[in-house]
Amino acid sequence: MLKPVPLSGAAPGVSVSVTARPLPITARVLAAARRGGLWTLITTVIAALVALPVLTVLYHVFVPAPEVWSHLATTVLPRYLVNTAGLAVGVGIGVLVIGVGTAWLVVMCRFPGRRLFEWSLLLPLAVPTYVIAYAYTDFLQYAGPLQSMLRELFGWTADDYTFPPIRSLGGAIALLSLVLYPYVYLLTRAAFLEQSVCVLEVGRTLGRGPWKLFGTIAIPLARPAIVGGVSLALMETLNEFGAVQFFAVDTFTTGIYRTWFGLGERTAAAQLAACLLIFVLVLLLLERFSRGRAQFFHTSRRYRELPQYELAGMTRWLATLACALPVLLGFLLPAALLVSMTLQEGDARLGWAFLPYIVNSVSLAGVAAAAAVLLALLLAYGVRMAPSPLTTAAARISAMGYAVPGAVIAVGILIPLGWVDRQLYGLFQEGLGWDVGLLLTGTAFALVYAYLVRFLAVSYNAVQSSLTRVTPGMDAASRTLGKTPGATLRRVHAPIMRGSLFAAGILVFVDVMKELPATIILRPFDFTTLAVRSYELASDERLSQSSTAALAVVLVGVLPVILLSRAMRRSRPGSAGE
Repeated sequence: MLKPVPLSGAAPGVSVSVTARPLPITARVLAAARRGGLWTLITTVIAALVALPVLTVLYHVFVPAPEVWSHLATTVLPRYLVNTAGLAVGVGIGVLVIGVGTAWLVVMCRFPGRRLFEWSLLLPLAVPTYVIAYAYTDFLQYAGPLQSMLRELFGWTADDYTFPPIRSLGGAIALLSLVLYPYVYLLTRAAFLEQSVCVLEVGRTLGRGPWKLFGTIAIPLARPAIVGGVSLALMETLNEFGAVQFFAVDTFTTGIYRTWFGLGERTAAAQLAACLLIFVLVLLLLERFSRGRAQFFHTSRRYRELPQYELAGMTRWLATLACALPVLLGFLLPAALLVSMTLQEGDARLGWAFLPYIVNSVSLAGVAAAAAVLLALLLAYGVRMAPSPLTTAAARISAMGYAVPGAVIAVGILIPLGWVDRQLYGLFQEGLGWDVGLLLTGTAFALVYAYLVRFLAVSYNAVQSSLTRVTPGMDAASRTLGKTPGATLRRVHAPIMRGSLFAAGILVFVDVMKELPATIILRPFDFTTLAVRSYELASDERLSQSSTAALAVVLVGVLPVILLSRAMRRSRPGSAGE
C-alpha cells in the first residue's frame, strides 16, 4: 500500500511515497530462528538423541539377514507373536477391571476402609514385575509354603491334587495385572475426582442409579484417562523381561536378548526389536482410531463435594474386599514373602560385599535422574522461549521414548555407539598407540543414555506442567531487570518449580532402580545393580537369596508412591471449599 509520508528534513510540502510490505515468510522464519536460535538448537539436539535408537532399529528392517531371519520365522517367531499378543490382551483386561472398579469405589462410595484404600491401592506400583514373579514362585511352587501346608493339612500326595502352574502365560498375566493396575487406578481416580457434580446430578434426575451413572456418564467422561492408564500398563507389559524370562514365556523382549547374546546376530535382533516397535505403534493407532471423532467434555465449571453412596449390608463388605485384594496380593503378600525369605536365607553376600550393588544402582539412578530433569527443563524452556512447529515437534519426539520398550532402546543404542567405539579405538590405537577400550559401550555411558531415552518423558511431563504456572509477566519483569533467559531460568523459574523438579527426579530415580531389560543388555562387564543381582540369582533358582536385592528395590519404590498419594488427595478442584 502506497502512502505519502513526510520526509524529515525535506522542504515543506515535499513528501515521498513508501511501500509498507510485510517481510517475506523466509525472512520472518530466519528472524524468529535468530531470536530463539539457541533454544531451538537445544530442543532439536535432544529430540535427535531420543530418536536415534528408534531410527536405528527401523533402518535395520531393510538390512538383509535371510538365513537367521528365516530360521526365526519358522521356529520361534509365531510363538513370540502369540505370547506377546496374549500377554497384552490379558493384562489390558486385568488392569482395566481392577483399576477402574477400585477407582469408582473409593471416589463415589462409602464403605469401611475407604480412606485407607485411597492411597494403599497405589502401593503395588513400588513392586517391580520380576520381583513379584520371584516371590510368588517361591510361595506357590511344589516345595513352597502353600502346597506344603495343604499336603500336611489334608494328607495329600503329589497324585492327589493338581495345582495351577504359576510359571505360565496365565500366571504372568495375573501377576503383571496385580502390579500394573495402579497406572489405570491413578489416572481414572483423578478423572473421577475432576468430574462435575452438576453432570452427575442431571443423570440422577433422569432416574439413573449408581451403576447407570457409572456406565453412561462417568466412564465416557473419564475415557481419555482410562485409555491413558491402560496404554501405560501395556507399554510396561511389552517392556517386561524379567518376569516372562523367569516364567519361560517367550515374547519379543526375551527373543531380542537371546538373538543378540545367544546367536550373536545384531541385525536379526534389531529386526525383532522393529517388530516389537511396530506392535506398540499398532496398539497406539488402534486406540486412536477407536476413539474416532467422539469427544467428551465437562460443560460445567462448578465443582462441589462429590455425592457418595452409602453402601449397606453385604455390599459394603464386598467393596472392602474388592479393594483389599489388590493391595494384599499386589504388595502386602509379596513384601511379606520377601522379608521372610531374606530373614531365613538371604543373600550370602549381604554386608560389605553387597555394597557395590547398592552403589552401582544408586549412582546410576542418581545420575540419570539429574540428567533427565536437566534435559526436561531445557526442553520445556526451549518450547517456551522459542515457540514454533519445530520446537513443538522436538518436544513430542523427546517424549516418545517411554512408549519404546527398553530392549528396543538397548539394541538401537548398541549399534551406533558400537560403530563410534570402533572408530575411536582405531583412531587412538593407530594414531597415538593408546588402548582405550570401549569408551561408550564399555562404560556406564550407554546405560545412562538408554535411561534418558526411556524416562525423559516422565520428567518432561512433570516439568512442563509446572512451567505453565510461571506467568509471562515474570519473564517480562526479569527482562526489564536485564536478566538473560538463562539467568531467568536459574534465578526465577527454577526456585518456583523446585517441588516439581524434585518430584520428577524421584520418579526417574525409582524407574531406573527397577529397570531390567536395558540394564542387562547394556551394562558393562562385571557391573551389577540390585535389579541385575536379583535377576541373576533367581535365574539360578536361588529365590531366597535373590529376595535381599529385590526387597531393597521395593523399599526404594515406596517413597514416591507415598508422595504421589499425598498429591492425589489434594487434586480435586474445589475440594477446599472453592
